[in-house]
Amino acid sequence: MDFSLNDDQRLIRDTVRHFMDAEVRPSIRARDKEEKFAAEELRKIGELGCCGMLVPESWGGAEADTISYVLMLEEVARVDAAMAVALSVTNSLAAWPVHKYGTEAQRQKYLRRLARGEILGAFCLTEPQAGSDAAAIGTQATRHGSAYRLNGTKSWVTNGGVAGIYLVFAKTDPSAGARGVTAFLVEPSFPGFRVARYEDKMGLRTSRSAEIAFTDCEVPESSRLGEEGQGLKIALELLDGGRVGIAAQAVGIAQGALEASVAHAKQRRAFGKTIGDFQAIQWMLADMQTEIEAARALVQHAAWLRDTGSARVGPNASRAKLYAGEMVNRVVYKAVQIHGSQGYSRESDVERMYRDARVITIYEGTSEIQRMIIARDLLKGV
Repeated sequence: MDFSLNDDQRLIRDTVRHFMDAEVRPSIRARDKEEKFAAEELRKIGELGCCGMLVPESWGGAEADTISYVLMLEEVARVDAAMAVALSVTNSLAAWPVHKYGTEAQRQKYLRRLARGEILGAFCLTEPQAGSDAAAIGTQATRHGSAYRLNGTKSWVTNGGVAGIYLVFAKTDPSAGARGVTAFLVEPSFPGFRVARYEDKMGLRTSRSAEIAFTDCEVPESSRLGEEGQGLKIALELLDGGRVGIAAQAVGIAQGALEASVAHAKQRRAFGKTIGDFQAIQWMLADMQTEIEAARALVQHAAWLRDTGSARVGPNASRAKLYAGEMVNRVVYKAVQIHGSQGYSRESDVERMYRDARVITIYEGTSEIQRMIIARDLLKGV
């Protein structure tokens, strides 16, 4: 088996790494304290093609493979996990579904702008009373002539308040349960759309997470994505791809924490020598690197399966997200421990990474949901 990257993949990885170190790293600590959204940085990285990596060149995208995409997200998250979240949602939960399920008019209207980073995308599925149980959403879309009226509330909307297009899931037939959910492309200028509030979060504090309220929000029929009743199928398919991206984000955070820990272990002295000379520190570093490499292999395997069109993407994406999400929390814990009191300070990068990593086991499917998917897949063949 050949696990090496090709020239294009290495170029993407190295280009994004250089950009993040030169353009983003100098400002990340201050932006995290100020909770300042990385609008300018996202615009610049969008110009490199990182907002439309899975979109064909004919629509302004990079037409890259999924392995290149996860390499990009890993390099972004290595420096700024909040930026990686914004890019992940725009790529896999906004641009990709417009390309796959959108009409020609919808593609003309949104796809090039998304791919070039001129606008960001948002994904509106979760509600205050419906998280893991996506079929239990309460937002409704009622037909009125050639339009729909949306009523309900969506929560934890990444890029909320800064996105140019929102992929919203609502029930057009409440009596049909999961088969009554429909997807819509909603612009923030539509009447009845309102950002109700922003979440005050533990981590990813420069990423906008909003609660969006829809009050008789007027959505033209031409903004429906796919057919009525197809929404939940679209959402679950998108989450399979999204989980590969979130797993890559976890690997990136962990890699950044490892690099910071190695540098600190070489510089910090205690009892007449660097702390890296002590076996206790060496073993932590060895465990961190081993777990990162294992997670990276799971992520890239799931990405490869997606590129080959394999029906096995879903359970493999869940394995990658489960392991990578729990791995990164173990790694950042060790990184803070290696840094000692410095690691507990807001002046250290690993303190931010510790906070940023915690959500990985929660969003786009909790670890418990991933275990359910994995076990169900195993038991199917028994």
